[in-house]
Amino acid sequence: MKRLDIAIAGCGVAGLACAALLRRLGANVVLFDKLDAPRPLGSGIILQPVGLRALDDIGAGDAIRALGAPIERLSGRASPRGNVVLDVRYAARGKDAPCGLGVHRGALFQVLYDAALAAGATIENDRDVVEARDGRLIFADGSSSAAFDLIVDALGMRSPLSGAPPKPLPFGALWASLDWAGPFDEAALQQRYVQARKMVGVMPIGRLKGETRKQAAFFWSLKHADRAAWLAAPIEKWKADVLSLWPETEPLLAQIASHEDMVFATYAHRTRSNPVSRACVHVGDAWHCASPQLGQGANMALLDALALARALETQGNLDAALDEYTRLRFLHIQLYQAASWMFTPAYQSDSDAFAFVRDWIMSPLSRLPPAPAILAGLVAGEIGAPLRTIGRV
Repeated sequence: MKRLDIAIAGCGVAGLACAALLRRLGANVVLFDKLDAPRPLGSGIILQPVGLRALDDIGAGDAIRALGAPIERLSGRASPRGNVVLDVRYAARGKDAPCGLGVHRGALFQVLYDAALAAGATIENDRDVVEARDGRLIFADGSSSAAFDLIVDALGMRSPLSGAPPKPLPFGALWASLDWAGPFDEAALQQRYVQARKMVGVMPIGRLKGETRKQAAFFWSLKHADRAAWLAAPIEKWKADVLSLWPETEPLLAQIASHEDMVFATYAHRTRSNPVSRACVHVGDAWHCASPQLGQGANMALLDALALARALETQGNLDAALDEYTRLRFLHIQLYQAASWMFTPAYQSDSDAFAFVRDWIMSPLSRLPPAPAILAGLVAGEIGAPLRTIGRV
């Protein structure tokens, strides 16, 4: 295949990963981002073994491992009884099975940004993409880019290039990155629930590049319909609600002085039937977005980037490469979109029935072999063997 000129719209995880990998194939790559200086949004995520494998191919694996915090298990307890209703351990997949890595989104952004620049990608800021047409990107100010052989849509779930934006799920979440404090397990994501209506969580996310302070991602489930009331009420009222559910969070709550210290994240569930449109190829949330319950968003984006690079590397022409990209990712995405759709109501919904099933049916069954290994494989991103499919085992 000839040397391609590739435009990437969006400077997030998917866009930066694509930029680093496609430049290494010899393509000319230009990233376009609407911000005056690209930067991450959000707090913390878990990089799963599949995502870490993709980062190794990008050349950023060692850098992110030096910043992140190993996650060995996911744990959740229901209030008021305190009984364990979530207990997923990566070790259930085998003694030497790799675990997850809690990272600050800023740390992941930085290592990917560095990798993209080191590979030779060009980044253009203040470019608000609104359309793709005839191989060109059209910007909000009416200007357009040069013509490209391929446009990669990495603009996320609200991308104007991937059709009408999906309807947000009823529940979002408040997030904050705080200094690590309190009697929490430094190798676990821990959560507390009241039915499926309330959820508070704490997760170690390591540190940012150039800093020594360890941090925690703190999050609280909140419905869109309740956000205005949350903003109108004194912050201390909300803190009291959190403390009644999980008193040990007090050292973390002490770091939150106002509503502005929390970021409200919204989620949606959508899968485009085809990641290739006439104008571009879609990656990450621009192709498939879901709730965060399985923690797969960034990992799926990294796998998409890996698959796109693999397809362009092995196929003789662009049309064949885009068909191959679709084939490499289709099954894994379908499996995880279905799993996310099924699991979400058990952790974020108004349904007492879903919470009952979670606590008294799903939880006991999850402890019986082979369920622990299957759940660990699901969380690790390995169901459907995505790396083997892509050819990167």
